[in-house]
Amino acid sequence: MHPLLEGMILGFTLAIMLGPAMFSLIQTSIHRGLYRGILLAGGIFLSDLALVVLCYLGAIQVIGNDRNYLMFGIIGGLVLVVFGVVTFLRKVQVTDDNNLINVKMPGPFTYIFKGFFLNFANPFVWIFWVSVMVTVSSSYTTDSWSIKTFFAGCLITIFTTDILKVIIANKLKRYLKPRILIMINHAVGILLVLFGIYLVVRTFLNF
Repeated sequence: MHPLLEGMILGFTLAIMLGPAMFSLIQTSIHRGLYRGILLAGGIFLSDLALVVLCYLGAIQVIGNDRNYLMFGIIGGLVLVVFGVVTFLRKVQVTDDNNLINVKMPGPFTYIFKGFFLNFANPFVWIFWVSVMVTVSSSYTTDSWSIKTFFAGCLITIFTTDILKVIIANKLKRYLKPRILIMINHAVGILLVLFGIYLVVRTFLNF
């Protein structure tokens, strides 16, 4: 099978998996609009790209040290907990692309940074990409072109499906009442907090 197709299959598999990044994409698209949802997806894509590059260059070996792994796991989990609490407490603010009212919103780089850090702070994302890199590198040995093609297909597929999630969520927002939007905020916030706590506990158990 061609490396590009293999990468696309893995990317599609990852795209349908539930996680904090997916929930944040949906929540941002509904509450902040299509444009900001796409910016968040862009931040997640840049984060995945950075991790893949780090894995490829071998710099990811720093987490091989037990102390570094423990520290990174705790920090990453606590960051997700903070994101969850902020999301849970956030007031509902439905935006409309055609609305003439000037609503103060964070700048575009805020959403790119949020997407990047939300994904980058998850130690299991790091571990996942390390595992994939080791497996793919073993399969293609010294064929660097095939390795790069594989990850290009994987990352492009993930980014494309993330954009589709943002578009679908944005289209559905007009059918959602404020009460439902509040419930979505609460659900996303709770999920992020639980996932963050899970990361911290899992890190201690594996230490």
